[in-house]
Order: sequence, then structure tokens, then C-alpha cells
Amino acid sequence: MLENGVQAPEFTLPSTDPDDGTIDRVSLSDHLADGPALVNFYVFDFHPACTENVCDLHDLAWFDLDASLSVVGVSTDSVFSHRAFAGAEGLDVPLLSDSDGSAASAYGVLYDEFQGHGAVAKRAVFLIRSDGTVAYAWHTDAPGEQPDFDAVKRAVESLRAADSE
Repeated sequence: MLENGVQAPEFTLPSTDPDDGTIDRVSLSDHLADGPALVNFYVFDFHPACTENVCDLHDLAWFDLDASLSVVGVSTDSVFSHRAFAGAEGLDVPLLSDSDGSAASAYGVLYDEFQGHGAVAKRAVFLIRSDGTVAYAWHTDAPGEQPDFDAVKRAVESLRAADSE
């Protein structure tokens, strides 16, 4: 897994526009152009652990209220599954499709095999500074485990304080 202070790997992944359903290609650098980004990797759309714990995406969306911070969700599911999942769960967070697992692998959070499926993202959260370095990193091998949102909030606040100096 990536550690704090290292350069976050660039990625460009397909995403659906929640308003009109068009498929766009979205890059990490697109999100970093206006400030830092929170990147949340999760196992599957509609997986019981993700559906049961979808509040992590809702809770991360709370951070998106700050216009200077982008929030995205990433899994190995298709953009079509993401569209259905976002609609069913009322998610406004952009969901990116890492269908070959390359982004999750680059971030060190890819299961080789998960419940009979190959190339599946582990649950992980990365706060990435606008210069592309990792300011905060968390991951787990347990798909039902939630990130510590107080720790994420402290990391965001610390990053804001450092940027204002």
C-alpha cells in the first residue's frame, strides 16, 4: 500500500455522468487541478459488505461539500454497475471503473482473488495533496470494516492548515 509522502500514481478511468449517463474518462490529475482529492477504493457495487456499509461513500461525500476537495469512489465494477449502484443508493460521488484493477494495483490495494473473483479492489482511502503526494492512507483486508472518519477529517484539516501557511 502507498505510504504518506509518496507520489500517488496517476490514473484515467471511465465514469458515468450522474445527470445524463454519458461515459467520460476521468483522471486523478483532473481532480487535483482544483485542490486535494479523497480517493475511496471499495470492493463491489451491491456486495453485501459495500451495500451494508455504503455509508462510507455517503460519509466521504460529506467532504465533497468543500469545493476545494474532490471525492471519488473506485471499484473494479463496470460504469453500468456504478450507474445502477449510485442510483439505488442516492450517491452523488463520482464512481470510477477500474475494470482491470490497474489503479488498485498501483495503489497496493488489489486482492488477487476475492470470493471467486479476480482483480478486486480492497477497501482503502487516500487523501492526495494537489501536488499528487499522499497525505493520508488507510486500507483493510476486511471488506466490512469502515475507515476512521475522524482520522480522515483530521488529515483534511491538517492539509488545509498546511496549505494556508
